[in-house]
Amino acid sequence: MIDWEEIIKAESVEELKAAKLWLFRENMRLQNEQKELAASKDKFLKDRIMLRNELDELNHRIAQERKRLKEENLFFDKKMEILKDGFRKLEEDRKLLEREKRYLAEEKRTSQARGYSALDESAVTALFRNANNPLTLRKRYRDLVKIFHPDNLAGDAELMQTINREFMRKRDEM
Repeated sequence: MIDWEEIIKAESVEELKAAKLWLFRENMRLQNEQKELAASKDKFLKDRIMLRNELDELNHRIAQERKRLKEENLFFDKKMEILKDGFRKLEEDRKLLEREKRYLAEEKRTSQARGYSALDESAVTALFRNANNPLTLRKRYRDLVKIFHPDNLAGDAELMQTINREFMRKRDEM
């Protein structure tokens, strides 16, 4: 702060010139500080506007990401429902398959008790259909052996045993 009483009491011209010089320098310093303050204020306002724009852009991105995430969650939920439905159907199919296995196992046991393995009587009889004389019967038997012998690619031991039993039964009938 300026002490005006001291300036007024100045006795010489030199002291007044020194005080005047000091006042000039102080005035110049204050003007420079005002300019710097105005420049800082302008820079602050520009930074504030830039920051506001960046904040708006970030808020926009966040809103878009939330929307995308919500859509992905809905899509995921739909996929999950499809998978759950698929697993439910698989479980139903597995239970059905187990029932069919039990049924086939029971049927196999009853067929074996009757003397036939996996084939029923009508299927075995169909193998020798129209074999009415011994020559045709032997020819049909040889053809079936060539196809179903266990050493062949399409062979099956149980089926071959069934064919043998049916052949012997038909041969004994003739």
